[in-house]
Amino acid sequence: MSSFTLTPQQIAQFHADGFFVVDQLLDADEVDLLRTIARADHQMQADAASRGDGEGGAIRLVVENELHDDIYGAIVRSRRIVDAMETLLAGEVYHYHHKMILKEPFVGGAWAWHQDYGYWYHNGCLAPLLASCMIAVDRATRENGCLQVVRGSHLLGRMDHGKVGDQTGVAEVDRLNSALERLELVHCELAPGSAIFFHCNLLHRSDQNKSPDPRWAFIACYNARRNDPYKESRHPRYALLEKWDDARIKEVGRKQPTAVQQVASGR
Repeated sequence: MSSFTLTPQQIAQFHADGFFVVDQLLDADEVDLLRTIARADHQMQADAASRGDGEGGAIRLVVENELHDDIYGAIVRSRRIVDAMETLLAGEVYHYHHKMILKEPFVGGAWAWHQDYGYWYHNGCLAPLLASCMIAVDRATRENGCLQVVRGSHLLGRMDHGKVGDQTGVAEVDRLNSALERLELVHCELAPGSAIFFHCNLLHRSDQNKSPDPRWAFIACYNARRNDPYKESRHPRYALLEKWDDARIKEVGRKQPTAVQQVASGR
C-alpha cells in the first residue's frame, strides 16, 4: 500500500504554483487493479461522452456524481487523498464528482485551455474552494498528450470561458496569451499511479494523443463544505464524505467481478 502524507513544501507549492506532483500516490498493485478494472468496465466505456476539441479531434470521458462501493469510490474516499484535500482547502471537503479520461492511441483528442472554476462558477460555487487529484492510469508523456499547466496561473483569478468545439475553454484569448508569455508552462509527465493535485483556477490543457500508447486518467474532484453551492446544478451539493482506510482500495478492487483476478492472484 502506498503511504502519502502531505508535506509543508507541497502545501506551499499548492498555494504558490497551484499544483504539485506526487510520485506513486497509488502503488503498483493499486494502479494495476484500477487499470484492469477500468479496461474491463464495458458499461463505463459505453457511457463515455465524446467532446470535440476544436482541432479536428475528440476526447472521451465519463463523469460520475455518485459514489459506489467499487475501486473508483474507494480511491475518492481514501484518506491519503481526502486528508490532503482538507488541508489544502482548509476545512472539510466533499465529493464533487469524479471522472475517467479515455485518451486513446492516435485518436485521443485535446483539451482546450481552461480553468475548472471557469465553468464550476456557474454551478453555484461562490468561491474557488475546489481542487482535483488526477491519477495517471497509463504513463502520461508529451507524446500521448499529458496534462499541461501554467505555474502560478491560479493567482490570476477566474477568466471568462466559452465554447471551444464541444468543450468549455478560455474565451479571453488576449489574457490567456499574456499569461502564457509571462508564466511557466509545465508538461506533467507521470508514471502510472503518480498524481497531480491542482487548484480549480489553474490554467491547464492537453494535446491530442498521436502516439500508439493510451493515456487514461482518473480525476477526483472535491469542493469545500463551506462552499456548498447555492443552487442545483449537474454536480451535487454538500453531502458527508465517509473516509475509508487506504487499504480498502485493494480490498474492494480485488472483489470486483472482472478480469482483475488475474492481477490479484499474482500478488
